[in-house]
Amino acid sequence: MYKTSCSRLTGIVHVSLFHRSSQCCYSIVQMCRSRILGRINLNHFSILKRQYVTKNTRELRQRAKPKQEPLEDLKPFMPEETVIRQVQRIPTIKPPPSILTVPTEIGTQSDKEPGPPQDSPGPTTQDKHEERQWKEIKVKLDDLPGIYSRLSKIRLTALVVTTASAGFALAPVPFDLGCFLLASLGTGLASCAANSINQYFEVPFDSNMNRTKNRPLVRGQISPLHAVTFAAACAVPGIALLTLAVNPLTGALGAFNIFLYTCCYTPLKRLSISNTWVGAVVGAIPPIMGWTAATGSLGLGALLMGGILYSWQFPHFNALSWNLREDYSRGGYRMMSVTHPTLCRKVALRHSLALGGLSTLAPVVGVTTWTFPLISLPINLYISYLGFRFYQDADRGSARRLFFCSLWHLPTLLLLMLTCKKSVGDRDGEAATAQS
Repeated sequence: MYKTSCSRLTGIVHVSLFHRSSQCCYSIVQMCRSRILGRINLNHFSILKRQYVTKNTRELRQRAKPKQEPLEDLKPFMPEETVIRQVQRIPTIKPPPSILTVPTEIGTQSDKEPGPPQDSPGPTTQDKHEERQWKEIKVKLDDLPGIYSRLSKIRLTALVVTTASAGFALAPVPFDLGCFLLASLGTGLASCAANSINQYFEVPFDSNMNRTKNRPLVRGQISPLHAVTFAAACAVPGIALLTLAVNPLTGALGAFNIFLYTCCYTPLKRLSISNTWVGAVVGAIPPIMGWTAATGSLGLGALLMGGILYSWQFPHFNALSWNLREDYSRGGYRMMSVTHPTLCRKVALRHSLALGGLSTLAPVVGVTTWTFPLISLPINLYISYLGFRFYQDADRGSARRLFFCSLWHLPTLLLLMLTCKKSVGDRDGEAATAQS
């Protein structure tokens, strides 16, 4: 039993609690003045922990305060110390050997315990030099026809041979089948050579374009030496065939066209927009070669055929390049559609209209009858209308319609010219009338 009265005990407890609450408030105030990053930790509230009042020989005693815990939880908030570690070099992983060697003693290698991994030496200067050397590329024989067709741009070559054949057929001489076949073969070989050399020069630029990134040299299907050898194997017999089997004038035109395409047009594509006009001259020479192969000389008819091909290429190529502006820009080519878009549309419209005027000149120079300008008028008006829409709208849809129209416009125009060609008898009658 306690000898102290209950009222006295109650008063003492109240005094003790008041004293403790004042200590709590004082601790909170001191803690707010602290400089420890403004973060309050629950360990600072140790004064709020339950205090046990015990009795020992009539005296009120409290439980001893717990020992203050170290401030380990404040370490994340303290400034971090810089830790310097030594970075170990990762050993180079060598590829597995291509040829497996069989040990002479069976079981000797398997019994040995694998030792610790050893760091292989880094690549030496000799290894880097060997990586830059020519490497052998194995090509299957079955893949060569497809590779050669893409290397020579077989569809473009077919168009070149077609225009040369049209020039041969429209010439005012009797048709010679043997000369026609030799001229077509020589022109095709010259075109294959020019296209192959063009791809050889443009490998680093073609790799940046979606349109040309799958070409054989870009994909590494054949070596550059292989491509140059193929080009030489086409150029030499092609020019020799045109010169010796046809006539020297046609052979000279073929050699000049190879030089113009590979040495003038190809580098100009990255220098000036004048490359489009040079490329149009390249495309205008094949029908002139066909005319000279048949007649052995130049004439107004040959120049007219070249002029039609020259003007046709502007709506065709400008419409094509309009939808490939991003590709040409990535490849670093200076095309009218990229640097001068307004001029690109103007030139396409101008030469679309010129096709109608050149068709009207065909009977004047004696290539066709007067029926040809009349029956070719609808297709010439249609391509002129699409050229005007391309100039006005300047969008992908109008450019696409003009491009696809040009694909069927040229063969249709050449077929109509062949249909309306003046016969040899009509030419002789006109010549006799003029003499009399």
